[in-house]
Amino acid sequence: MGKSQVNLQDIFLNQMRKEKIPVTMYLVNGARLTGTIKGFDNFVILMKQENQQLVYKHAISTIIPEKPVELLENMEPKKAEQGAVQG
Repeated sequence: MGKSQVNLQDIFLNQMRKEKIPVTMYLVNGARLTGTIKGFDNFVILMKQENQQLVYKHAISTIIPEKPVELLENMEPKKAEQGAVQG
């Protein structure tokens, strides 16, 4: 069987997209963007503000959600937890 690796970036972005959490995004050139994430792939994030912006991921420094994003709920349990013996 192949191991499936958890992609933290995709979980984080997808949770903000699904919940329509407003975000502030800082680019490496210092520009600040605000809006919601409409979609993403391996290379870009589609942001919605008054209009849409396609932002290349390599240009992003930081993404700050307006509210906390629950990542642990969306991740697979650790193998140690799965194999733990209760007694």
